[in-house]
Amino acid sequence: MSVLPRRLGHGEEATLVEHLGELRTRLIISLLALAAGFGVAYGFHGRILHWLNRPLPADLDKPVTFSPIEPFATSIMVSLWAGLLLALPIVLWQLWAFLAPALEEQRQRSVLVPVFFATVLAVGGVLFGYFVILDPAIHFLTNYDSSYYNIQIRARDYYRFVSFVLLGVAVAFEVPVFVLALVRLRILSAARLRHTWRLGIFVMTVIGVALPGVDPVSTLLSVIPLVSLYVLSIGLATFLEPRWRE
Repeated sequence: MSVLPRRLGHGEEATLVEHLGELRTRLIISLLALAAGFGVAYGFHGRILHWLNRPLPADLDKPVTFSPIEPFATSIMVSLWAGLLLALPIVLWQLWAFLAPALEEQRQRSVLVPVFFATVLAVGGVLFGYFVILDPAIHFLTNYDSSYYNIQIRARDYYRFVSFVLLGVAVAFEVPVFVLALVRLRILSAARLRHTWRLGIFVMTVIGVALPGVDPVSTLLSVIPLVSLYVLSIGLATFLEPRWRE
């Protein structure tokens, strides 16, 4: 007897009890994946913390804590988020396998391409945020008016800020997926995107400025890829729209 739940086919009928049983099994699998991811992440949490601390200045190479429980709670929090990241493919697959039977087989296959595209962009956004934006942003913030402050970085706040930066850049890199979805739903058209390209570039610039990197260098480094991704989305929309209309 298979431990994994059987994926229903499109139009296949099932009772409410069978649906609830499948949902329970998929939730259990997701929780087990999260527990396994947490275990792996906690086993390497020292390396993860070292990786997150790398953008800090040399004189602030380790963030400080202000309570006896904070080192333990912070390490658990970081390991939990890292474990969720490791388990995310399994969790998303279980969610997709539960919802996919509501779509026709052809539409199921058509969803996989944008999902893969969105995943690649999200990973690219995280890498770009860590290697390009985070260093100048931390350098600017930790040196701003340093002659007036005794600058100490609290571990809990620092890891929250780093997570916010990486998540914000990853979401911003999903611009092509968002634009193509609007074209696919016929809310926008490729012709309209080409006609209003100046407005689109202005919006991308505003988004780049709104990202957590507040110094001019990191802001410019955020705007350039966003504008490039927007231009790429216009080209993809021009190429794909006639095929979608057919």
